[in-house]
Amino acid sequence: MNTKVFCIGFHKTGTTSLGRALRILGYRVAGMFGVQNPDIAEQVMELAGPIVAEHDAFQDNPWPIIYKELDERYPGSKFVLTLRDPEAWLRSQVKHFGTRETCMRKWIYGAGCPEGNEEIYRARYKRHNEEVLDYFKDRTDDLLVMDLAEMDGWDKLCPFLGKNVPNKPFPHAGKSEKREGALAKLRKCFGRGK
Repeated sequence: MNTKVFCIGFHKTGTTSLGRALRILGYRVAGMFGVQNPDIAEQVMELAGPIVAEHDAFQDNPWPIIYKELDERYPGSKFVLTLRDPEAWLRSQVKHFGTRETCMRKWIYGAGCPEGNEEIYRARYKRHNEEVLDYFKDRTDDLLVMDLAEMDGWDKLCPFLGKNVPNKPFPHAGKSEKREGALAKLRKCFGRGK
């Protein structure tokens, strides 16, 4: 049985890539839940319990927000904080979510959408990262910090989890999918099929 691994970096910091990497390593990965639940703040731990029971690893919201409660309830767990340049992170937030509001984002940031609330989002992102680093400052065996934009990958993740490095590239979801799509278009254009 795998140790529980909680990915506690905010969304748009490589959480999808990290989730794919954990699947490759044999973890049963759960993603987000409760995005449009107006009572998510009050119900989050009750809703999280059954999900944690059925999975080994967890990424996306609301997992980063409840890391202290998860640490208390599931001793011996591992935590991975994915980071990204704050300005690049904010641009990605605005690009992907714009003015679309969710209950989850309202709970996390105090504002349901990033567009028009950039300062609020930036401050919350920075505060979260600082709080996580402070919380785990004396527990370096329990927290791994990764910056996937800087090409952190198997070399950091596998030793932290006590796993062997797989014989395949570390998944970089956003970049690799765009690159593969562009290559497929070029091949088709020049009649080279796949």
